[in-house]
Amino acid sequence: MFNTKLPTINELPTSRQLLRSTVLALIAAIVLLVTVVMPSEYAIDPTGAGRMLGLTQMGEVKLQLAEEAAADAAVQPVAAPAADVAQVPTPAPQAIIVAEPQPTSAAAPAETVAEQATGLKHEMSISLEPGQGAEIKLEMLKGSQVNYFWTANGAVVNYDTHGDPYNAPRDFYHGYGKGRATPEDKGVLEAAFDGKHGWFWRNRTNEPVTVTLRTEGDYIAIKRVI
Repeated sequence: MFNTKLPTINELPTSRQLLRSTVLALIAAIVLLVTVVMPSEYAIDPTGAGRMLGLTQMGEVKLQLAEEAAADAAVQPVAAPAADVAQVPTPAPQAIIVAEPQPTSAAAPAETVAEQATGLKHEMSISLEPGQGAEIKLEMLKGSQVNYFWTANGAVVNYDTHGDPYNAPRDFYHGYGKGRATPEDKGVLEAAFDGKHGWFWRNRTNEPVTVTLRTEGDYIAIKRVI
């Protein structure tokens, strides 16, 4: 049992002291809200202190990531079960439109295409304004391969490599890879099913960006769809 001495009335804080403490706490909370919480969470910095402390930049990154997530959700529906792919019918051959091959400059870098690539060969460039997105798709049959190389020509873009089968279900999504603030990418794209496969890019910088795509391999057609 503790024998704690109860405080006397004279030792208790007065109403004036309690009011003063409450006001000081409220002022401190407002200062923290304006100088710390608003810059770091919402990139709102009315005093300029948040940018000096690096908190405003943190808030800008959070807002950008939220915008990216919303943009990705609009472009990339929730993935459908893989079993759905086998049930998607392949269109008749007469419905396929074959693109005419376009010559590629002999001066192109050797690493952009594989030496053993066969089939079609193309080079396409698209210009993206700040915030703008674009998509290029290859029409390919299951198991066919394409060597690709794309570059943002000194800038960076966000990208998503994905594919859609013919007559794809509404919520179907099959991804091959994605990235943020990427200057370039290259590799081999192998079709997981008959359909259209390719790349979506979005410019999240404050300057225009030109994306150049080079492809070589077994595909039926190439087209910008967005």
